[in-house]
Amino acid sequence: MTTGDHAPHLRSDPTDAAVAAFWQRLQGGVAAAVASTSSEKLLGVRDGLLRYFREGLGRSVPVAVVPQPDDGDPLGLPISDAESLALARTKVRAMARRLGDEYHLYVASEGALQAIEIEGTSRWTLRSWSVIVSPVGEAVGGSAAVELPPRLIEGLAEGELAFAVPGTRRAGGLMRSLTGGLEDRRSATAQATANALSTLFFGMLESRPGRRRG
Repeated sequence: MTTGDHAPHLRSDPTDAAVAAFWQRLQGGVAAAVASTSSEKLLGVRDGLLRYFREGLGRSVPVAVVPQPDDGDPLGLPISDAESLALARTKVRAMARRLGDEYHLYVASEGALQAIEIEGTSRWTLRSWSVIVSPVGEAVGGSAAVELPPRLIEGLAEGELAFAVPGTRRAGGLMRSLTGGLEDRRSATAQATANALSTLFFGMLESRPGRRRG
């Protein structure tokens, strides 16, 4: 253990043995297989892992993300959170079955458009979802949502929504275009991944001692 590092506290739980064994495997570094060859998704997953393990747990472990072939992308974005999560779960489970215990974590991240009905009007939002599979379970996490400007999508069919905002094919994608660069595909993927890790290890690993909350 390096100076200043704090080992995570394993909490009392029936899964303690599995968690302890899994954590022991991580001591030399975290290796994650990602169902994508997109540099923005790969870097986003890496950012999320670093945020959780280094900032959340105070562990300076190396993190590596390994791209995996992904031939299952539909044309355009999924038109619901449920559709996006189903797609990500299908990809990550297939990857985990194919690769077995070669990696510590298996991650798939997908964007999603979701309609929210407010006073009879559909308000469309965009967010990213990450699904993580590991020996200690499966968890999902989402990013913050951004609304598509109503004036740009008025009268459009659902399949046209993702292409209604100018500049969506540039780096950062639709999220970057909607926020003027404040957020992008990478940062949304990172947030979704860190949130999924928080759920995956909730009640198993505690945050580092003395960490400020709230």
